This record gives sequence, structure tokens and C-alpha cells, in this order.
Amino acid sequence: MRMSVVDVGSNTVRLVVADVGDGVPLPVHTAKWKLRLSERVGPCGEIPEEALCHLVKAVSAAAETARRWGAVGPLAFATAVVRGAPNRLDVLRSVRAATGVRLCTLPGEVDGELTFLGARRWMGWRAGPLALFDIGGGSFEVAFGRGRLPDFVASLPLGAGRLTRDFFYGQDPPPEQAVRALRREVRHQLRDVAARIRWEGPRTTVVTSRTFQQLARLCGAAPGRQGPFVERQLARTQLRVGVDKLAALTASERALLPGVSAPRSAQSLAGAVVGHTAMKLTGIKTVTVCPWGIREGVLLRYIEDGGSWWTELARRSDEAAPAARADLRIAPVPQSALTARQSPKRGSTLER
Repeated sequence: MRMSVVDVGSNTVRLVVADVGDGVPLPVHTAKWKLRLSERVGPCGEIPEEALCHLVKAVSAAAETARRWGAVGPLAFATAVVRGAPNRLDVLRSVRAATGVRLCTLPGEVDGELTFLGARRWMGWRAGPLALFDIGGGSFEVAFGRGRLPDFVASLPLGAGRLTRDFFYGQDPPPEQAVRALRREVRHQLRDVAARIRWEGPRTTVVTSRTFQQLARLCGAAPGRQGPFVERQLARTQLRVGVDKLAALTASERALLPGVSAPRSAQSLAGAVVGHTAMKLTGIKTVTVCPWGIREGVLLRYIEDGGSWWTELARRSDEAAPAARADLRIAPVPQSALTARQSPKRGSTLER
């Protein structure tokens, strides 16, 4: 069986066509369309008509490409930029009317859950208790679990694109005080989530997303052309050096560095600050770069749990009220997990 996934992100629309006959999504074709949706949104986060037209064209092209490759679907979803738009429902309906594709938005905790599933399947059970960091353009997902799906998921408004707009105001390069202010905000947002990860004590920590892949390459990891089976790691000490290097350069100068692409060069500094701060607060010294993420997680969940899971998710997306912004969202932890270990500190956000 051949399936396809369309991922509408902050910067690009990505298509993965994969054969899933043996229960494993084996890619046969990938494609992407530059969208830069986060740069086109209005002052309140709404998606204007011009940006919607570009989105419709990209989704239509992705769907046509999937059909040419003989794929069922596509399973199409959008992440933080569309999820947080005040006119989100109008955008979803317009895309469906124009393309026939039922685009849905994933809540932040579902985003993290599916990314965790993709990482777990790639890393295998020998990874043990697993922590996950995933930097997107609009949000930052953190997850932890001992099984197939995470026990804990948090989605935070710490996306690299969002923070670049909110703290650097087009200054290129940003002044040192702006970078310090950004780091303070990241520490504040991550305080309780980091405490939870330290408390859980993961054996393995993985990172996904293009931002982390490019940061790892900047810090010496193997280039992507060597394939997904080459082990790639990112050390906190290396990333600290990377933050300083990126902070001293303009966006155009960053794009000349190994691994840093021109479309992501402006937000690479904010992504590096989030990644380094997360590793420092959680006490994690080294992370493994995982080539599987949310797109593979969507395919795996569909394969393992059946099509009704996706149908229900799409229905909830159509009916849910628009979200004004991406807030901290923490998935419930089974009571058995709490009784097996000590409880969080009294008065923390996690306890509340």
C-alpha cells in the first residue's frame, strides 16, 4: 500500500510518499514547496488572502504529486502557524474547497505525541526512557516516555520563527541585550518542563526538525547526503559555541556556514538559543539527531491504529474553536506513573 503525508509548516509544505505494506513507512518520493507562511501572517496572526492563495497552490501541487506516485491520501496537517491563526477554520475550509484535501490542524500535544512515536520507532526499545525536543517555526515540543507513546508532552510558544519576530524586530544581527532577553524568556517558559525531564531521568534524548538538523551540521555532524543511517549527535558545549558564532553574524553571513540554509538563517540563532537552553536546564549534555519525526509518526499511527484515528482527529479539527496563540499544553500522565516515582514539587505548573 502506498500512502502520502502533507505537512504544512511555518516555512515549507512538505510531501512524503511512502510504501507501508510491511508496517514500516519506506519513502519512495519526497518534495517540498517554499511557503514562508510565518513571514506572511498579519499582526494578530491571521493568514491573509495572499498567503492563503500560496498555501492553496502548494497543497494542490502536493496532492497532485502524490496522485502521480499512486499514493492514497494525502493525510494533510498544519502545525503552529495555522493552528494559532484567528481565521484558522476559514483557512481549512478554503483549502478543502479549492483542492479537495482535508487539511487539519494538530494540537500541540498531538504534534509532540506523533513526533515521539516516529522517534521511538526509529531509535528502538534499546533507547530506554526517551526524551524528545522538537523546534518548529511556531512552537517547541518536549516529550518523555518509556513506551510507544509519551507519558508527558508539552507544547510551548518557543518556535524559532516566532521568537525571531518577537525579540529581534528585524535587527540583523540582533544586539546582545536582545539575545539575553530571549534567553531569559526561554528559561522562564522551560522552567517547569525542564524540572520534569530532570526528574524523569531519560536514558536517551533525541532531537528532530530541520532546525536541529542544521544546528547539528553547524556543530560538526555528518552532512545529510551521507544518508539517514549515519549517527549524528549534538553536544551542548558545541552548541554553546554555535550560539556565539550565529549571534555575531548577519542572516546572509549565517547562510554561508555549514548546514545553515538561507531560508532558515534568520531564525537559526533563536533556534540555537532554545536548543542550548533546553539542554542546559534539563542537564542533558548530548542529544541524538533522529531523521524520523512527525510525518513518519502520522504514517505509523495510521498503520498501527487504523484510519478511524485520523478521521476523528480531522473531525475535531473542523469543529474546534480557533486558538489565539500556542499555550503550554501538558498531556495527562497516568496515575500509575506518578505512584511509581516521586511526585512533582508542590506549587509547580506541572502539579497545577
